[in-house]
Amino acid sequence: MTVKTTTSTTVATHDPLARRRLIQNFTGQAVIYTLLIIGGMLILIPFFWMVSTSLKTEDQLFIFPPRWIPDPVQFNNYWDAWEQLNSIAPGLTFWRIIGNTLFITVLAMLGEMFSAAIVAYGFARFRFKGRDTIFFIMLSTMMIPATLTMVPGFIVWREFGLLNTYDPLTLPALTAWGPLYVFLLRQFFMTIPRDMDDAAIVDGANTAQVFFYIMLPMVKPAFLAIGVLSFQGNWNNLQAPLIYLNTTQMFTLILSMQFFQQSLSKSAPKWHYMMAMATMMAAPILLLFFVAQRYFIEGLNVGAVKG
Repeated sequence: MTVKTTTSTTVATHDPLARRRLIQNFTGQAVIYTLLIIGGMLILIPFFWMVSTSLKTEDQLFIFPPRWIPDPVQFNNYWDAWEQLNSIAPGLTFWRIIGNTLFITVLAMLGEMFSAAIVAYGFARFRFKGRDTIFFIMLSTMMIPATLTMVPGFIVWREFGLLNTYDPLTLPALTAWGPLYVFLLRQFFMTIPRDMDDAAIVDGANTAQVFFYIMLPMVKPAFLAIGVLSFQGNWNNLQAPLIYLNTTQMFTLILSMQFFQQSLSKSAPKWHYMMAMATMMAAPILLLFFVAQRYFIEGLNVGAVKG
């Protein structure tokens, strides 16, 4: 190994063409990493400003030149923001808001994940008449604007008497309402050889056992990637809670922020409180992406290989 490495290095040193290629590769990688670092810094500037503003006193908000590092640091802004909100809407405490948001987000996320997996498994493994047509129609629903279904959906839930409940925010997740999730999982299922299914069936497994014990563990990266996307979508969902919830004690985190902002619209905006709420709302999403980034990237990449 030492002889080969020394020989290749010597050849690269004395061969002008090889040396030029090494320089070009190094320069290309240096340019790419430099652009990535600059792009990452540009993306992080708004986030850093949000965190910085959340730790400032009110008299530091509009000073010029702007102060990036607050002095003194006001960690109590995070607690004071919820105290202000509770004074406007009694009973709307921090833990109640977090509990409401987590209940809706986790329930809808699990419903989307498992319903999308079942539908995707059916499209990938079973052959039936009109399968491709149905799959095409399902994907076509992604082009329907959400505003077109907003009023009909509201009327349906009103007729069922389920307004001001969490049902409109969670039950639709059980119907695989995410065509993109179905598409990603179907593509992933199609990369798995059918011999795996046949071997399990020969050993005595039924369809449900093949799905839960064989297929789902093999699509773990895509499954977790969909979980991350679903968690983010439901955590940041403002439209549905705004339409279906009208009791402050049932508000989610993002809806509470909107309510707090509108309540203070007649007076000077409390931007340090708003940024404190926004930081707390962004923190779980960022933490989830950092923890599951390997599965998230692998799931998206592998799921796009085979059509």
